[in-house]
Amino acid sequence: MALYRRTADFISASWADQHTQLPLLAVTGASFALGLLVQSLLRTGPVQAGILPSPRSTILPRLSEEEIRKLPLPSDVLPGGRDVESPYGSLRCYEWGREDGPKVLLVHGITTPCVSLGGLAHALVDRGCRYLKGTKLTHERFGRGYSETPADLPQDERLFTTQILLALASSPISWTGASSGKFCLVGYSLGGGIVANFASYFPEMLSSLVLLAPAGMMHDNDVGLQARLLYSRGLVPESVLGYFVRKRLRGGPLVPPKVNPKGDNKVGVESALTEEFATGNEAETQILSREYPHINIPSSVVWQVDNNPGFVHAFMSTMRFGPIFRSKQWSAWARLGAYLSAQNGAPVGSQAGKGLPNDKVHIICGNNDQIINKDDLVTDATAALGGNATFKFYDAGHEFPSTKYEDIASYMINFL
Repeated sequence: MALYRRTADFISASWADQHTQLPLLAVTGASFALGLLVQSLLRTGPVQAGILPSPRSTILPRLSEEEIRKLPLPSDVLPGGRDVESPYGSLRCYEWGREDGPKVLLVHGITTPCVSLGGLAHALVDRGCRYLKGTKLTHERFGRGYSETPADLPQDERLFTTQILLALASSPISWTGASSGKFCLVGYSLGGGIVANFASYFPEMLSSLVLLAPAGMMHDNDVGLQARLLYSRGLVPESVLGYFVRKRLRGGPLVPPKVNPKGDNKVGVESALTEEFATGNEAETQILSREYPHINIPSSVVWQVDNNPGFVHAFMSTMRFGPIFRSKQWSAWARLGAYLSAQNGAPVGSQAGKGLPNDKVHIICGNNDQIINKDDLVTDATAALGGNATFKFYDAGHEFPSTKYEDIASYMINFL
């Protein structure tokens, strides 16, 4: 009965959007009925414990070297690749550049593998920086690219923080400690929420912090009803939700396009994906992999959806538990802001002034971003960080890190 009550309460609370959401409600209702009929077979409990493999073990052994090179996401898409074994499964890292140059760690978004930041990584290396990237932790995070997936753990800031530390510890050079020279931490979209949370706990490791169209300060009502239904737990079996999410991520229609007469934007399943795609001339000119100049984000994402067994699970878990929303991340951003305020007021040369010496968080946004509301972000980030933030804007959308990478690298080199 509790399940029926939760369903009734959810639908009642969402009735105001009925005219634009009826198709999805019908699908959800049918799925719910199906779930009741077969609930003895399809349980909605925890995901089975274990590690979901990556294409490294399921796809690559069957292919020749030439076939691997023709993949939409080759295993050597970026230089310096390595696979790091861990209790959470293996993660893919890419690291290259001068060992004595400034160190930069890049963290990608929710759907795209780490090649989405490949253009920025190359641009930074051209300017003398060393780049570390781990498969999600883009570094490809768990469940993305060639990283495996811990199926029994939520994809939340605890797992993401651990993955950053695993990637750092696997490097042949020192990224932490008194003699390391510290490193610059950069996060894009979801990665922005991840690195802001990480910095709030480990600011002394960092020389600077750069957030590119960051999540973390999104409002709960920025997400549309369709997405809330798809990522709710307990209403329908996980297998049914997974089927619909996979269709959405591959571009298959689930319901007709939403027409919103009010013109307000709501983040849905497709928008989390497609807003990271460049279009038009910028898509044709972007070079994310110099080894494979033809590589593009849409085809690599579709390949990832089809060939990484952990991707859909990781995506759904991240939407549920990841560092996305202001209501859950305000305390972390405020903790970082308090640290920066204390550091800025510390006497020169004191121990208190040794972390994040650039003093402010660098936040870069697109004026036309359909995912991250620029005005809300400026207001909320400034308040949460205690004014310890500086902003830069591009006339672009959410995809700008994969198209404006030369401009971003030139901006960053000024404080690296």
